Amino acid sequence: MGKKEKLYQHVLMRKGDSNIGFSDLCGLLKKLGFSLRIKGDHYIYWMTGIDEIINLQPKGSKAKAYQVAQVRDIIIKYKLMLEDE
Repeated sequence: MGKKEKLYQHVLMRKGDSNIGFSDLCGLLKKLGFSLRIKGDHYIYWMTGIDEIINLQPKGSKAKAYQVAQVRDIIIKYKLMLEDE
């Protein structure tokens, strides 16, 4: 199991949301197929077929816990799976 797969499982398990690296979460969203636009320190992710947009800002080198929870909710709501390489 690769790093992204482990992070995917970690996010879904609802443990340690405040201990996830910002760049790791961004990489996970890219692997899930999201597109990115950056404006200042706002990383805005969207995907065709997903009504919500994901707006992330780093907290140092970590992702904000509530934003990790938002990502998890979208993964579950839309039954998103990791794309194969």
